[in-house]
Amino acid sequence: MLSFKIPQNTEKIHWTKHSISKMKQYSLSESRVKRVLRFPERIEEGIAPGTIAMMQKAGSKKRPYEIWVMFAILSSKSNSKVQNKRKKVIISCWKYPGISPKGKEIPIPEELKEEIQIELKKLKL
Repeated sequence: MLSFKIPQNTEKIHWTKHSISKMKQYSLSESRVKRVLRFPERIEEGIAPGTIAMMQKAGSKKRPYEIWVMFAILSSKSNSKVQNKRKKVIISCWKYPGISPKGKEIPIPEELKEEIQIELKKLKL
Protein backbone atom coordinates (compact mmCIF):
# COMPACT_ATOMS: atom_id res chain seq x y z
CA MET A 1 0.00 0.00 0.00
CA LEU A 2 1.36 3.41 -0.95
CA SER A 3 1.50 6.10 1.68
CA PHE A 4 0.39 9.64 0.99
CA LYS A 5 3.01 12.36 1.46
CA ILE A 6 1.50 15.56 2.82
CA PRO A 7 2.69 18.58 0.81
CA GLN A 8 4.58 21.29 2.68
CA ASN A 9 3.78 24.99 2.39
CA THR A 10 6.41 27.08 0.62
CA GLU A 11 6.81 30.77 -0.09
CA LYS A 12 5.01 30.24 -3.43
CA ILE A 13 2.29 27.71 -2.56
CA HIS A 14 0.02 27.25 0.47
CA TRP A 15 -2.01 24.02 0.76
CA THR A 16 -5.33 24.17 2.63
CA LYS A 17 -6.46 21.20 4.72
CA HIS A 18 -9.33 20.76 2.31
CA SER A 19 -7.01 20.48 -0.71
CA ILE A 20 -4.85 17.92 1.10
CA SER A 21 -7.89 15.80 1.97
CA LYS A 22 -9.08 15.93 -1.67
CA MET A 23 -5.61 14.93 -2.87
CA LYS A 24 -5.87 11.86 -0.65
CA GLN A 25 -9.43 11.12 -1.81
CA TYR A 26 -8.59 11.33 -5.52
CA SER A 27 -5.06 9.85 -5.22
CA LEU A 28 -3.32 13.00 -6.48
CA SER A 29 0.28 13.72 -5.59
CA GLU A 30 1.82 17.12 -4.91
CA SER A 31 3.84 16.91 -8.13
CA ARG A 32 0.73 16.05 -10.18
CA VAL A 33 -1.17 19.06 -8.84
CA LYS A 34 1.84 21.32 -9.49
CA ARG A 35 2.05 19.99 -13.06
CA VAL A 36 -1.56 21.05 -13.65
CA LEU A 37 -0.63 24.53 -12.39
CA ARG A 38 2.45 24.76 -14.64
CA PHE A 39 0.95 23.30 -17.82
CA PRO A 40 -2.84 23.75 -17.83
CA GLU A 41 -4.81 22.77 -20.91
CA ARG A 42 -7.69 25.04 -19.91
CA ILE A 43 -8.10 27.95 -17.50
CA GLU A 44 -11.51 28.99 -16.18
CA GLU A 45 -12.82 31.40 -13.59
CA GLY A 46 -13.38 29.66 -10.24
CA ILE A 47 -16.77 29.33 -8.56
CA ALA A 48 -15.91 32.08 -6.08
CA PRO A 49 -14.79 35.61 -6.92
CA GLY A 50 -11.01 35.91 -7.12
CA THR A 51 -10.39 32.21 -7.73
CA ILE A 52 -8.98 30.46 -10.79
CA ALA A 53 -9.49 26.85 -11.89
CA MET A 54 -7.05 25.02 -14.14
CA MET A 55 -7.55 21.69 -15.89
CA GLN A 56 -5.37 19.06 -17.46
CA LYS A 57 -6.56 15.94 -19.29
CA ALA A 58 -5.54 12.51 -18.04
CA GLY A 59 -6.49 8.88 -18.45
CA SER A 60 -6.81 6.99 -21.72
CA LYS A 61 -8.90 7.33 -24.88
CA LYS A 62 -11.38 4.79 -23.55
CA ARG A 63 -11.47 6.18 -20.00
CA PRO A 64 -10.61 9.88 -20.09
CA TYR A 65 -10.82 12.12 -17.06
CA GLU A 66 -9.72 15.62 -16.12
CA ILE A 67 -7.75 16.85 -13.14
CA TRP A 68 -8.92 20.25 -11.87
CA VAL A 69 -7.14 22.54 -9.40
CA MET A 70 -8.79 25.65 -7.92
CA PHE A 71 -6.66 28.32 -6.26
CA ALA A 72 -6.51 31.98 -5.29
CA ILE A 73 -3.55 34.33 -5.56
CA LEU A 74 -2.61 36.34 -2.49
CA SER A 75 -0.20 39.26 -2.72
CA SER A 76 1.84 40.41 0.24
CA LYS A 77 4.37 43.20 0.50
CA SER A 78 7.67 42.35 2.09
CA ASN A 79 9.13 44.90 4.52
CA SER A 80 12.74 44.20 3.54
CA LYS A 81 12.07 44.25 -0.18
CA VAL A 82 9.93 46.63 -2.16
CA GLN A 83 8.60 44.02 -4.58
CA ASN A 84 5.31 42.18 -4.03
CA LYS A 85 5.32 38.45 -3.41
CA ARG A 86 2.53 36.40 -4.91
CA LYS A 87 1.44 33.19 -3.22
CA LYS A 88 -0.97 30.61 -4.63
CA VAL A 89 -3.40 29.18 -2.10
CA ILE A 90 -4.56 25.78 -3.34
CA ILE A 91 -8.20 25.62 -2.30
CA SER A 92 -9.29 22.34 -3.87
CA CYS A 93 -8.48 19.70 -6.48
CA TRP A 94 -10.55 16.91 -7.97
CA LYS A 95 -10.92 14.43 -10.81
CA TYR A 96 -13.78 14.89 -13.25
CA PRO A 97 -14.79 11.69 -15.07
CA GLY A 98 -15.03 12.20 -18.82
CA ILE A 99 -14.58 15.48 -20.68
CA SER A 100 -16.22 18.65 -19.38
CA PRO A 101 -17.87 21.20 -21.70
CA LYS A 102 -15.78 24.31 -22.45
CA GLY A 103 -16.90 27.76 -21.38
CA LYS A 104 -19.61 26.52 -19.04
CA GLU A 105 -19.61 26.36 -15.25
CA ILE A 106 -16.73 24.34 -13.86
CA PRO A 107 -17.81 20.74 -13.25
CA ILE A 108 -17.60 20.27 -9.49
CA PRO A 109 -19.37 17.49 -7.60
CA GLU A 110 -22.20 18.90 -5.44
CA GLU A 111 -20.77 17.77 -2.08
CA LEU A 112 -17.45 19.35 -3.05
CA LYS A 113 -19.11 22.73 -3.79
CA GLU A 114 -20.33 22.99 -0.20
CA GLU A 115 -16.91 22.11 1.21
CA ILE A 116 -15.23 24.67 -1.05
CA GLN A 117 -17.61 27.42 0.11
CA ILE A 118 -16.67 26.64 3.72
CA GLU A 119 -12.94 26.81 2.86
CA LEU A 120 -13.39 30.13 1.06
CA LYS A 121 -15.10 31.59 4.13
CA LYS A 122 -12.09 30.52 6.22
CA LEU A 123 -9.74 32.27 3.78
CA LYS A 124 -12.09 35.28 3.60
CA LEU A 125 -11.95 35.54 -0.19
